[in-house]
Amino acid sequence: MKKRTRGPLLALAAGLFAFQGLLGNFYLHPKWVENYAPKQQGLSANLNPDQLLAALAGFREMVAGILWVRADSFFDSGNYDAILPIIRLVTLLDSRQIDVYATGMWHIGYNFTDIENRSDRRYLPSALALGAEGSSKNPETYELFFETGWLWHHKIENTRGEQVEWWQKAAEREDMIAARKNLLASGFLRQGKPDQALNEYQRLLDEAEAELKKSNEYGNFQNRDTIERNLDTLMVRLSQRGFFRNNFQSEVGAKYDTDPPFDVGFSVKATVIESKVLQIEGTWNVLPVGTRVRVILRDADYPHAQMGTVDWDADATAVNLDPPTGITYMQDQLFVRNRRFNKRINMSADPTMYPFTKDKYILEFYYNPRLAPPHIQDKFSWNGEGMTDKNFLRTDIQPGVRLMYTSFEVSRDEILRRGEWRDKTPIRQTANFKDANRGDAGGDLIKVPGLLSQPKTQP
Repeated sequence: MKKRTRGPLLALAAGLFAFQGLLGNFYLHPKWVENYAPKQQGLSANLNPDQLLAALAGFREMVAGILWVRADSFFDSGNYDAILPIIRLVTLLDSRQIDVYATGMWHIGYNFTDIENRSDRRYLPSALALGAEGSSKNPETYELFFETGWLWHHKIENTRGEQVEWWQKAAEREDMIAARKNLLASGFLRQGKPDQALNEYQRLLDEAEAELKKSNEYGNFQNRDTIERNLDTLMVRLSQRGFFRNNFQSEVGAKYDTDPPFDVGFSVKATVIESKVLQIEGTWNVLPVGTRVRVILRDADYPHAQMGTVDWDADATAVNLDPPTGITYMQDQLFVRNRRFNKRINMSADPTMYPFTKDKYILEFYYNPRLAPPHIQDKFSWNGEGMTDKNFLRTDIQPGVRLMYTSFEVSRDEILRRGEWRDKTPIRQTANFKDANRGDAGGDLIKVPGLLSQPKTQP
């Protein structure tokens, strides 16, 4: 009996296998490409017809899991480009993969760098769009709302409040972790709204006290104590930085740590020492370590560019894992030591990230006190009340903030050291720049006085 039935069964199995292949290749796969495939070059090649058949038959989650396991090997080998299509396929196959959305945002926002570890910020709109999509697909959990806010706060270093909006949405979710709720107050401080941060800490303290009454677990004690310390510290800073004087008409003539405004004495000189290599040096008349001045070199017509930043949300309307080609955006930090900074920025080894295809570029220098560490803000305050600059202070860039900004226009020929600039060194500098005397930078010795103890007369 077995011998008589074996042949027909094998023939039937072979026929079904052939039918599956034909169905997958000539019907299901073209339909998937037409109606469901992400519009990204090379993505459709990552699923063969058999995997597509399984997905369309109700096994999408299984295929997504297999693909994500495969992504681990690419992470381990540093083959980051190969991970992008997998991230997109997994999220399309299974929109409940919260970890894939979160990992994808981090990967896109942080992992694509040049040889000096500067991130390719052209990817940021894609990372933000992925976070927005993941949040909309998983509205019952706080996680992707929080992660999107963190990208605004940490990577973009936003000072206008987008992270506050995302973290407020995260706080509305029942599963929001108590420790992460504290970051909303940090978002208010970054936005220059310490009064709202104060209210938030007080609200969190009330909640923590209520939880402690329900259960005296160690974690509840720890959370309550942490919030109480944050609240006390903020109260002290509000007083010392003159917030109560400015907002509640306290004692006339009282002196605060922000009095008088301190002249930061910014100056800068930028030299193109080789093709796509800049040497940037300058002054910042603040002795305590902690100042980082933002430097940006971008196309003069970079999409949605603003002074010292970009409206990254403007192009975050859809997930597009391929960054725009043919445009250039470099951002770095100038670390100040002993009142001076000096940094070499090499963009010559990354032609894809820095293609330099346009004729004109803008070189920007930007300092916003909302991004300063607390010991610097103790003098400058959140909105720059305690800082000034006799040459480059701006109050028109961001409402309510006193910040420092200047810029230069640079040509492509200058950056590439070609044409008339082949044998002539391109230099851009402020009128008040003076070359440092040997030893002015102090070598490896860092002087660390208190900011408030510096002389009122600037050198």
